[in-house]
Amino acid sequence: MGNTAVATSVEQRLLHAGKKLFASQGFENATTSGIAREAGTSESQLVKYFGSKEGLLQKIFEDGWMKLNFVYTAASVSNSPVESLRVIFELLVKMLSQDRELRDLMLFEGRRIRGKNSEILLTSGYYRLFDEVTRMLQTILKDTALGQKLRPQVVTSALIGMLESMLRDQAIAERKTGKPDPTSEEIRAMFHVFTAKVFEPLAARVA
Repeated sequence: MGNTAVATSVEQRLLHAGKKLFASQGFENATTSGIAREAGTSESQLVKYFGSKEGLLQKIFEDGWMKLNFVYTAASVSNSPVESLRVIFELLVKMLSQDRELRDLMLFEGRRIRGKNSEILLTSGYYRLFDEVTRMLQTILKDTALGQKLRPQVVTSALIGMLESMLRDQAIAERKTGKPDPTSEEIRAMFHVFTAKVFEPLAARVA
């Protein structure tokens, strides 16, 4: 289920069409002519606004991350770093479960090697998520035994990897059976169990 808002400008129609076709057909299979046709415009307009198919995909990711920026505001009013961490991941799961096209693009198209330079498309939104989670973990892990063994960046990578893995399994199950497995509620519950068992005792010890 993607964004159902009516796209009025040519640029917005191209973004909407690209998101729909990239998610349903895959980046390689979706053509610029097909995207332009879906958007009711021409390939020259796609080139004008985005430069290339790769540029369109990057813009879709950037817009998607911008829509998710509110999670950091919500997390900032939480009572503790552990609660802030939980808020970020729970809201990400909620939003990506609602916008399945964006979820599928991030999971299936956002980690592929592209181009002659063997580049992997990671936008500024992903790096902000990584930095925000790492910053919270620096506080949580400070002066703890776990913090002596593992850098916050390593734990951040593990947490994001866990979230991506569960969301990817969910997306694959939806394509096979039409039903999400695990469900979004199970993903949030799993993250709650993890943070409660690992981070809350550490936070209490630090306090």
